[in-house]
Amino acid sequence: MSADLQAERIVAAARDWIGTPYRHQGSRKGVGCDCLGLVRGVWAEVTGSLTEEPGAYAPDWAERSGTERLMAAARLHCGDPVPPAEAMPGDIVLFRWRAGVSAKHTGILSGPDRFIHAYEPAGVIESALVPSWRRRIAAVHRIPQAG
Repeated sequence: MSADLQAERIVAAARDWIGTPYRHQGSRKGVGCDCLGLVRGVWAEVTGSLTEEPGAYAPDWAERSGTERLMAAARLHCGDPVPPAEAMPGDIVLFRWRAGVSAKHTGILSGPDRFIHAYEPAGVIESALVPSWRRRIAAVHRIPQAG
């Protein structure tokens, strides 16, 4: 499958989650998910494989742990990050709320200036990648080609 076709499939799959309510640690389309559950669900749909369960995590896990669990998981499944200037629709984007804390939010780019994410209390929405979001980007990862 071409990279463009895969990107289209990823974005279409992510858009199909829009309207799913926010539910911490959830990962079920139409029922409830958080940002990680959205990415894991889209991953499973597009690649046909499941990622490991992340285990229980509190809403403030990143602030308390200081570990880059989200970054490590993205690297494990996707390899090295791509430069933000090379980001394209279908890429996974990770956000850090402020310097010195772990990345803790994720979404899927749906266009050059838009992304899909699960955000409390809105649920799964498509948002503009405005400067306040763009400056928080910690990494961009590309989902590997489905085999």
